[in-house]
Amino acid sequence: MEMLISGITIFVLAIFVGFEIITKIPPTLHTPLMSGANAISGITLVGAILSAGSQQTLVTTVLGGLAVVFATINVVGGFMVTNRMLEMFKKKS
Repeated sequence: MEMLISGITIFVLAIFVGFEIITKIPPTLHTPLMSGANAISGITLVGAILSAGSQQTLVTTVLGGLAVVFATINVVGGFMVTNRMLEMFKKKS
């Protein structure tokens, strides 16, 4: 029970810290940060693939598979947003 409470506490604190950090970032830094976030999501994708492929239990396989799906959506969506933002800075011919 103590592990569950400490895990929930860390999760809630991470939400608050993440919200504060994201709201304090100036708009000029969003494009470089999106690229960094895409790299982190790529690492998450590799971890999700390893988790799904380990097949220790049915629960870890299912959760790993869901993590692969969500991390893939995050990576693809992030690169699409970054590409669109970079297109806005190109000179029109």
